Amino acid sequence: RVRLLFPPPLPPHRVVQVGIADFANSAEYARRAADLGITVVHVDELRRRGPEDVMRAAMEVAGAAGGPVHLDVDVDVCDRSVAPGCPASVPGGIAAWELRALVRAAAVDERLRSTDVVEVDATADSPDGRTVRLAALCVLELAAGLARREVERPVAT
Repeated sequence: RVRLLFPPPLPPHRVVQVGIADFANSAEYARRAADLGITVVHVDELRRRGPEDVMRAAMEVAGAAGGPVHLDVDVDVCDRSVAPGCPASVPGGIAAWELRALVRAAAVDERLRSTDVVEVDATADSPDGRTVRLAALCVLELAAGLARREVERPVAT
């Protein structure tokens, strides 16, 4: 995915990837991201710091100079047991609650202007539809965050 984004439209120093699992990407991919100045938060760091703290820091990087920020929610960052309908999900990925907390934390930030929820193949999902339901919950987290912005926005007098 990194090679599709660069050269611009996105300045690499404003790109943050959160929840990247060890061994999930090639060494070449990791080198290219580092060479471009992309901020990568591995799953272990996410778990150590917590989703809210990580997303707050990610929004500072991505929203430098006031934004705008686009959030790309790659559901395949989740553990394979959580997201079997994601062809690239691997064992050891993040939990569903972690993904939802990350999305919720991003959604309340005024710099967030657009988002997409990707990497879900409904035809490959488990019979209980857990991957599709998780993607839908992410959309609801986004909507709840946007609604919370409206509630918490100061009223002009």
